Order: sequence, then structure tokens, then C-alpha cells
Amino acid sequence: MFNSMDKNKTGVRILLGIVVGLLGIGMLLYLVPQGNSDVTNDNNVVASVGGNPITRNDVSHELSRIQASGQMSPALMPLYTQQIIVQLVTKKMMELEAERLGITVTEPEVVDRIKTILPTAYENGTFVGTDAYAAQVQMRFQMTIGEFEDLVRESMVMEKLQALVTSGIIATPDEVRAEFRRKNEKIKMDYVVVHPDSLESQIQVSDADLSAYYDKNKTKYMVPEQRVVNYLLIDPGQLEAKVTLTEAELQTYYNAHIDTYKVEDRVQISRICFKTEGKTDAEMTEIRKKADDVLKQAKSGGKFDELAKKYSEDASTKDKGGDIGWIMHGQAEAAFENAAFSLPKGGISDPIQTQVGLCILKVADKETARTKSLAEVMPMIQATLATQNAQAMAEDLQLKIGDQLRQTGRPTLDALAKQYSLPSGETRPLTVTDSAPELGNAPDIKDNIFRMRIGDISQPVRTDHGFVVLSVKSILPAHQGTLAEVHDKLVTDFRHEKSVELAKQRAADLAKRAQGGEDFAKAAKALSFEVKTSDLIARDGSISGAGAARQFLAAFAVPADKTGDPVSLGADWLVYKIDDHQQPNMDDFEKQKKDIEDQLLNSKRQLAFQSFQTALEGQMQKEGKLTYNQDVMKQLTRPT
Repeated sequence: MFNSMDKNKTGVRILLGIVVGLLGIGMLLYLVPQGNSDVTNDNNVVASVGGNPITRNDVSHELSRIQASGQMSPALMPLYTQQIIVQLVTKKMMELEAERLGITVTEPEVVDRIKTILPTAYENGTFVGTDAYAAQVQMRFQMTIGEFEDLVRESMVMEKLQALVTSGIIATPDEVRAEFRRKNEKIKMDYVVVHPDSLESQIQVSDADLSAYYDKNKTKYMVPEQRVVNYLLIDPGQLEAKVTLTEAELQTYYNAHIDTYKVEDRVQISRICFKTEGKTDAEMTEIRKKADDVLKQAKSGGKFDELAKKYSEDASTKDKGGDIGWIMHGQAEAAFENAAFSLPKGGISDPIQTQVGLCILKVADKETARTKSLAEVMPMIQATLATQNAQAMAEDLQLKIGDQLRQTGRPTLDALAKQYSLPSGETRPLTVTDSAPELGNAPDIKDNIFRMRIGDISQPVRTDHGFVVLSVKSILPAHQGTLAEVHDKLVTDFRHEKSVELAKQRAADLAKRAQGGEDFAKAAKALSFEVKTSDLIARDGSISGAGAARQFLAAFAVPADKTGDPVSLGADWLVYKIDDHQQPNMDDFEKQKKDIEDQLLNSKRQLAFQSFQTALEGQMQKEGKLTYNQDVMKQLTRPT
């Protein structure tokens, strides 16, 4: 078969070259293809390629594989479905085309490829066995052996087809040199980035301006429905003041948690260290002299923390006056620990050789292993029990209030507030997107507010504040906002729009002055702009504050000492003058030639093969060999 294919290979290449040349119009693969449709009434068929159906089950199988790997968000399901349909159609088209051209893959070729993909399937050239092989394939690729080997075979057929289609494509010496120049040409520029937000304060807003802007954009200023809500708070934090604790409760809690109040032997240490790593004997002699001098100062009344800041070479503790905090047995090297625990509180050690260096230690504080008394931990226990009891009180209150609200003749919020001495209040008018910090955070709050009728009272709603009971006091229907109601937003929007226009105008003014011969820096200063200077950058580089160079590739065509036209960076504008236009050093060409040639050739081959795919798709549709079931497509790709 390969001999037959070889004989016809030259003719096939010429034919495919003509097809690619005539029909290489881009890389378009339609996500929801148009064209021949309704090929079948079978609601399970998505598309048909050369009489081969692609079914819902095929699509579901691929989706399941992606979902199993945890790589798909449910919100992106329609997009993944569209992409899978495209991939399945393209795969089937390529298989049929490869078959038509006589392209196959032998079993030995598949085995050789598997050895490179999964080398652990062979130990010293010997197959590990079907069971071990199957386990490795499942673990690595979440596939059966059959699925894995089919995928390997299909990818190899595709590679051969792509090689056949693109084998006549080359990167000419001129193209390689041009790409070398493009990649290595660099520019350096003085530049100004004009930010609209920095100009907003310069925008004057008159009543007439605002009125005209409002009339022009009135539909943007609809006021959504607003609701005023009365509320009752059950806040455990506020209930803590009502909690009373008995000595018995405190003692019981202390006894139950007594293990947490045990303190091991520990010392609080400060140190002054001098680095000794890599020092010569002569240098060590000087270090010891310096350490002895600092020790003398410390023992003569010098403040240890000030001496540490002045002399210590330990960057981690120097700025903290040498303080390393509390240590317990087993937390430091032996020499350090022995000295630390043998010194009395306030004691200072002689210089000790440690891993850090030559160190002088001071014991700032010291505690012997013991169990803290109830009196010592009383404030902590009181705070803990007060919080726990307040939480319990809040839970009990919300249950009682909930029961009362379910009864006939339910009380008002004011009555409940008085009965239980709970705080109540009224919100400002709220839209469905507004936050109400006084109510706490919980999705059920908004659901209740915008579902209830005026006068309704909600059951207690759990929030991060505790619980809240809600009642809608009034409803303001959605309406066209008056100028007075939307005044602040009008001013903000007007200033923003005008500042964007002003930024564009200022950028044009600066460019015009500089292009007219005025010094770039002086012109920028006259317009109150800050001039910055970039490093030398290539086309794939970036400039601080201006972003990627691909946004202003026109700058690479501007000569040195010339100012280019303003460049839009979204709402911002870039104005620049080229300081230096550095041409590539041709001495580097030979070093980069191979890599550039490979990259350029790979890019051209990919583009050609994608164009071939597009051409093949169009041809098969024209011949009726590729058809889609539009109804099923819409069902599968419809957003949920």
C-alpha cells in the first residue's frame, strides 16, 4: 500500500498544494456550522460525515472524559460541546481523507510510539503484561487499552496526513532573514500615557451640560424597584452583655479543658549574632574580639535591643532588637538550647558558636512547666462561655419568635422588639443589587425582601450577624429616574465620557506639537504630562504602564528622533518619540537561524493544514458528504 502511495505522492502533493493555494482563506472552523442540515430525522445524530454518523452518545462520551478529569466548569458546558462537535467532525473528515489517500499506520509503528508515550509499559525492552499495561493506561489517561491505542493510531495517521499536505512547504532564506530582523529589531522610546481618569477633575459640569446629557441618555437612567424594610436583629454579639456566668460554670469549663492550660518549660530569647561561615582563622579572631566587646557593653548596662540593632548580622532578628520569641525544648540546636535554658531570667551568655554564627544570648523571660490557674485563664474562659451562651440565646430566641409569627394574630416587629428587648430599625430604599450591611450577609435576605408583600413579616433569617426578621414597609416601583434622582451618577458618567474625549484630544495635541518640531519633553511638560523612557524592547516585549508592544507595532516603522501617531490603549492613549532604533546584529543570525527556520516552518505548516481542513470541510459540504442536524446541534449547544 505504501509503495502505491509513494508512486502517486508527487501528484497528490501538487493537487493538495493547488487546493490549499486556492482555498486557504483562513482558519475558520464553525462552532455551530451552517449549510446542509436536517440530514436525518434521527434525534440521536448530530452530524454525518461521508455517511458515518456522529451521535449524541459520541459527544456525551467526550464530555464525560473531560468532566472526569475535573477540567470543565458546568457554565462552560455549551462551549465545550461546540468544540467537541467540531473536533469529532474534523477527526472523521481527516480519517476519510487519509483512507482515500491510502495512509495507514502499521502495528509496529504503533508499538514504537507507545514505547515513547508510556515507556514504563516495557522493562528492559520486555512488555510488562496486559494487566499492568491496562492499569498504567487507566491511571495516566483514564482510558481502556482499546481507546488508548485507537487514539495513538489516529494521531499518527493525522501526523502522516499533515506531513503529506505540508511537505512541499518551505521557509525561504529571505523569509528566515526577515523573521530574524522582525524578532531582533528593537526600539527605545520616550513616551507619555494619557489616562482619562487623571483628567476627570478638569471636566467642568454645568447644569445645562448635565440637562443635555440627561436628555440624550435618558434610557440609561431607569431607577429599578426599591423597597424600604423594617427589621429586627437577633445579634449574639449584643446578647453577650445579657449573659451571666456562675463560678460553677467557669470551674466546670476549666476542668474539662485543663490540658490546654498546661505550659511547658520555655524561655524568651534575644540574640546578637556575627556570621562565621566561610571565614578564615584571622577573620574569626577579629569576629571573636568584636563579640567580646559587644558582650562587655551588654553586661555593663548597654541596652541589648539597641546593641542588636547596631551590631547583629542576623537579618531575621536585627530589626526586632534580636528578639526570636519563645522556644521550648527540642526547638533549637543543642548548644543554643543548653545556654538558653541554663541562664536565669535577664541572664546574658558568653559568645556561643551556632549554625547561625557566633551568638550572644539574653533570656528576656522564662517560664517553668506548670498548669495555669483558673484565675489566670478566667478572662479567656469568660469570653468563650459568653459567646457560646449568647449563641444559644440567639438560637432560642429565633425559635420562639418563629413560633409566635406562625400563630394567628402574630405580633408586629415593634411588639417583638419590646418583648425581647431587641434592636430594630429601617433600611434606606434598597434595589435588588444593593447591599444592606445592617442586615448581615445571606442570600435569603434579598429573596425574602423582594418576594414579600407590604406588611408581611418573615421568619427569622440566619445571617453572619445572627438572625434578622424582615418586614417590607414600602415599595417604590421601577421608573424613569428624574434628573435629581440620578444626579450623582449623571455627573460621574458625564465626567468619564468627557475625560475620554479629552484624553484623545490631549494625545493628539502632544503628537502634533512634537511632530511639528517642538521638543517632545517640553511639549509634554507644557501639557502637564510625565515623560517616561523605556528600555530597548522587541516586538514581543512590553513597556511599563503601556503594556505589550504588539499594541503599537507601528512604532517599529518610525525612525529615530521622530514622534509617531497616538496609539489607543483602550481608554488610555500612548504618545511616543523614538529615541533609538536598533537594527539586529547580523553576527547573531547564524546562532538563531535554525530555531527561527523551525518556528517559521512549523507556523506555515500549521496554517496550511488548517486551510486544508477548512477547504476539505467546504468541499464535503458542497458535495453533500458533510451534513449537520441543526435541531440537535441547537439542543446540545443551548446555554443552560
